[in-house]
Amino acid sequence: MNYSNYSLPDLLLTAYKSEIEARDFYKSLAEPIKNFFLKDRILFLSAEEEKHRQAIENLYRQQFSEKEMLVPEKSPVPLPEIKIEKETLPVSEVLWAAMAAEKAAHDFYLEVARHFATDSDQHKLLIHIASMEMGHYQLLNLERENALRTEDFEVTLPMVHVGP
Repeated sequence: MNYSNYSLPDLLLTAYKSEIEARDFYKSLAEPIKNFFLKDRILFLSAEEEKHRQAIENLYRQQFSEKEMLVPEKSPVPLPEIKIEKETLPVSEVLWAAMAAEKAAHDFYLEVARHFATDSDQHKLLIHIASMEMGHYQLLNLERENALRTEDFEVTLPMVHVGP
């Protein structure tokens, strides 16, 4: 998507709001998880998104110190959200939705970075956050593969226990 029609403050406020939503999503996702290893990874992602939120807040305040940072109720720039349509979705599908959001965040940060000189600290920060979002994508992909294997165990095959 082309974000050139949006102002830099709107882009940064969108990034800020997106990080809050991702942090809260991962935190709520972790609550019912019984598997300690998966829960720990999901809480790790929540903490990472909080660090991104703080970095974006600092960047906004550096760039627009004269402006009050008002978090919009709705993001000024459309970004894909992590939507869970029903509570009974398999974990692999929830992780798939989270992966799509992480990929979109990666692409978004690369685009926002274009608003800064390539040798600036701000540009480097945004590229670094984009890279971290792709790392989150890869971590989620590993967990999704594990979930798919586990979900397969839960499938009941007819006649599997019939025999001598």
